[in-house]
Amino acid sequence: MHSTEKPLEWVGSSKKDLMALPAGVRKFFGHALDFAQRGGQHGAAKVLKGFGGAGVLEVVEDDAGGTYRAIYTVKFEEAVFVLHCFQKKSRRGIATPKEDMDIVRARLKVAEVLAKELRNEKKAH
Repeated sequence: MHSTEKPLEWVGSSKKDLMALPAGVRKFFGHALDFAQRGGQHGAAKVLKGFGGAGVLEVVEDDAGGTYRAIYTVKFEEAVFVLHCFQKKSRRGIATPKEDMDIVRARLKVAEVLAKELRNEKKAH
């Protein structure tokens, strides 16, 4: 059976950061990422503004402890790259804090390099 499911790649500390979140939030994000791996988009996933197009998405989940976000990209054919998982601490409305946007931008560049490596590995086989 041929699976069209994309692998999940964790960039930077995103997996460690996800594992530090409350269990219910982790489960919710896992479900949303599963959708992305299968080529779908979870109902809670929205395009993250500031990245020119629909390649970078975020899932937001509220918990008794606060609001959490997982940011990932489906921009590359090779895999779904999880860029950043964090608890939103900003008190300035729903805007993503600049520090977090900077992390996402930097990790998106890393994901691009990783995608190229995966592409070249595929060609080599």
